[in-house]
Amino acid sequence: MTAEQLTMGVEEEFLLVRADGRLSRFGPEVVDAAEETEGELEPELKRCQVEAVSSVCRSPDEVLGQLTSLRGELADTAAKRGLRLLPSGCPVLPETGEQEITPKPRYLRMAQWFGATARSLATCGCHVHVGISDRETGVAVSNRVRPWLPVLLALTVNSPFNGGDSGYASWRYQEWSRWPSAGPPPAFAGLDEYESTVDAMLRAGALMDRATIYWDVRLSEHQPTIEFRVADVAAVPEDATLLATLVRGLVARALDAAGPPPQLPQAVLRANLWRASREGLTGATLHPVTGELGPTQAHVDDLVEYLRPVLGGDLEFVKAGVARLREHGTGARRQRAAFARRDELVDVVDALVVTPGSA
Repeated sequence: MTAEQLTMGVEEEFLLVRADGRLSRFGPEVVDAAEETEGELEPELKRCQVEAVSSVCRSPDEVLGQLTSLRGELADTAAKRGLRLLPSGCPVLPETGEQEITPKPRYLRMAQWFGATARSLATCGCHVHVGISDRETGVAVSNRVRPWLPVLLALTVNSPFNGGDSGYASWRYQEWSRWPSAGPPPAFAGLDEYESTVDAMLRAGALMDRATIYWDVRLSEHQPTIEFRVADVAAVPEDATLLATLVRGLVARALDAAGPPPQLPQAVLRANLWRASREGLTGATLHPVTGELGPTQAHVDDLVEYLRPVLGGDLEFVKAGVARLREHGTGARRQRAAFARRDELVDVVDALVVTPGSA
């Protein structure tokens, strides 16, 4: 199987900010005012957030085109209210109060059940869906891709600031880890164990419903896909498209694999994800296959080589995307570079916001 035989789709969460860079409460209003476009625009848990959802795509060019168009529509609609669209995993400037919950019944129930975990910092991720034939296959894929999650996170870090430098390249990943079902998925013996684990978490109250399964990789409850949720929202749509293309390649590689999946203890995987969230591409992590500590940049090269047999026509896109990341840096590196010019957080916001009319 080649990756090009699989479908993919991308969901991107964004922050809405005022002219001064502070969070806005008009996310639902911006979504309601946006014009129809390919894909969907939706409100999110916090009023300061909006979400763009691509339709089902079959090529990186299709993903890139849709993400660019969706970002442009949100930025244009926000600008009519004097607001700006900020693709950052966390708010950049310090916020003095809790962000308001979007007044949808389910979101209000979440805020009541999960308390401060739901009401605290707004975080924005990038979620990639890849089509699969059935849920049993999805569990087998999840088991095989788990070791590569730290590399995917390191590639997509875009949240170093939260009112100041957090010391992490992805502070979003640390904040998101507060949720009781967040983090890497366990290795499951099969679909029965997956479902029994979810049922037990529901009975324990750690899940409000099946939509609050927040593992870094999970089975979709509403469509025949496996969903990767490990990444920060991308600074630019090209980075999100690179992520989607690599994820589709990982799924294709897992579908072609034979023999038992790699045995990686959950505690070791969590530790490696912590290291990836701290340092991004500039640091070191444990190699997904050998377990040896080494430069994460080198692990990216190994990932591309691992996927080479299944990437087909996507290979050149991936190689160009990785080269671009090396030249320009991850979102976290770009944020810190913007701050370093004057030591002003507003410069970070100005450097990241999506320019109206850019679609």
